[in-house]
Amino acid sequence: MRWKTLEDFPLAGRRVLVRVDINVPFQNGKVSDSTRIDRISPTVAKIRGKGGRVVLMAHLGRPKGRPSPEFSLTNLIPELSNSLGCEVGIIEGIEDADAPERAAEVAGNGVALLENTRFFPGEESNCTRFAANLARFGDIYCNDAFSASHRAHASTEGVARLLPACAGLLLEAELSALNSALGQPDRPLAALVGGAKVSTKLSVLENLVGQVDFLIVGGGMANTFLLAEGYEIGKSLAESEMLGIVGEVYSAARSADCKIVIPADAVVARDFRPGASSRTVPAGECPSDSMILDCGPATVAHIAELLARCRTLLWNGPLGAFEIKPFDRATNALAAEVAMLTSQGKLLSVAGGGDTVAALRNAGQLEAFSYVSTAGGAFLEWMEGKELPGIAALSC
Repeated sequence: MRWKTLEDFPLAGRRVLVRVDINVPFQNGKVSDSTRIDRISPTVAKIRGKGGRVVLMAHLGRPKGRPSPEFSLTNLIPELSNSLGCEVGIIEGIEDADAPERAAEVAGNGVALLENTRFFPGEESNCTRFAANLARFGDIYCNDAFSASHRAHASTEGVARLLPACAGLLLEAELSALNSALGQPDRPLAALVGGAKVSTKLSVLENLVGQVDFLIVGGGMANTFLLAEGYEIGKSLAESEMLGIVGEVYSAARSADCKIVIPADAVVARDFRPGASSRTVPAGECPSDSMILDCGPATVAHIAELLARCRTLLWNGPLGAFEIKPFDRATNALAAEVAMLTSQGKLLSVAGGGDTVAALRNAGQLEAFSYVSTAGGAFLEWMEGKELPGIAALSC
């Protein structure tokens, strides 16, 4: 797929309507993680540097088509202004006749920010009238929100059909990294997929076994794979109803010459709590009164040796219950190993998904990978091989 970029348009004096993802978490009334906000600044700086006027549109939370003070983008103004290095002005009443004029005036000196698009029912229904209303604010449409592009909403798909459209710098980088990881990768290619349940990532597994050389399964979902192999898993989280599906995944992997890697040893504990007493046992020897909460050192060593022979890694999900120590050790150790291989130029490492970002940050390796996507659902749907409506709308 080909798409236009900001370089394909003269920007001086023109209004650029930019869809961004600044759906950030809050704690005690303040932004607790500004990563998504910080990542839009290069696109904003480029447009302003070329004389363009920036009008941002975004969503926050799930207000269900109704205005809500809790989800107002005014809550993000301080963090946005600090990150973008300029004044940011909120544009309310975006359906008013004079709203585009007000936005252009604000964007003449700083950056205009349209109020939460999800305050309007026409956003999520991709209403043609609402998309046309949004299109009034720009001469050019720029999508810089990969993480929102898996939904055919008015601000991602609808408006892209109404204005000359392009990808922003963040979206360009995202698509380039993803293409390098799964579109045209250097091989051998490994994918590490973790998470709690097989059922939530079944489509991901089914797509990956036909494309990667090694599929490494971690997290709670690995317990279901162990159970399918006849191993004892004690009180561990598992989905016995998925055993037949796991068998089909194994069969598909054999047909595609993909090797599935599951834990060789495990860290087990009777209780899931900070500082719980734990021990390492061989896979299949989990006591009946205990649960598997992390991969063991032999598993980490095996995966590290495998990755040393690979050229590309796609990572989604932790190896264990990283939120609680000491069950973050395997994820931390393997993240450090991947970081080292990446720094040596031996491995292209691309990671994504909400839990993945949190796990790599916990490991202190978030900036050490080749690329880390902050997208959640969009990243998973891309791993499933699905077409993303917001990206398809940019095709030229």
